[in-house]
Amino acid sequence: MADTYHGPWTVLGDPHPADPTRTSVNSQVSSVFKHPAKEDLYVALADRWLPDLPRDAPNAADIFAQTSEEEAAELLRPYGYVADPDTSRADYVWLPLRFAGDMAYLDWHDEWCVDDYA
Repeated sequence: MADTYHGPWTVLGDPHPADPTRTSVNSQVSSVFKHPAKEDLYVALADRWLPDLPRDAPNAADIFAQTSEEEAAELLRPYGYVADPDTSRADYVWLPLRFAGDMAYLDWHDEWCVDDYA
């Protein structure tokens, strides 16, 4: 967090505390927008390049950092990891943001509805 683009910056913490894999629920947040019809609803849009990867799959970046590429691929294979994934099958994750003080959180929802928010 910072008051300006140039900082100084303050680290607030993990916006996904319920995600033990530390992978933003296997996605990469690319945009956050305020819903035009809801006063307090902000929505995060995330890219998911490997839609078949289970949500409980280990963090591939951590495994690649700690082992060789061949060992990492072998460890991740049971979770659906492939060396050259078919990214044409990529999809998106849309999640509402929850705020607590200065912190924004993204909690996983299998389903959610805009009408549930003020």
